[in-house]
Amino acid sequence: MVRHGENEMAISVPVFQEYKDVLSRPENMELLSLKQSDIDTIMDFIVTVGRVTHISYSWRPNLRDEADNMIIELARSSGSQYLITRNVKDMTVDSDLMNDDIGILTPGEFLAIWRKR
Repeated sequence: MVRHGENEMAISVPVFQEYKDVLSRPENMELLSLKQSDIDTIMDFIVTVGRVTHISYSWRPNLRDEADNMIIELARSSGSQYLITRNVKDMTVDSDLMNDDIGILTPGEFLAIWRKR
């Protein structure tokens, strides 16, 4: 959907680096059968199709996992309608955030909504 312009993917420098770091972990490379050249290709794709969003404020969501904070920051700064993640629980549990304006969905939930359109 992103490649064909049907949806946009917001990206920031910290989130880009987090994606690269997570993909490059030896256990993830093994699990996903990735070589470094595969990771480079994935990251090149993200740079090509992603809409770079600069985070220009000091508000911090204060989620349990610091890496999740930057994802919420990106969603807010980019004006995203949806935050698509398999990590819905960590984005919502023990959080005092009001995220009623951003749908925090799993990929399957998002696809179900998208198909109905």
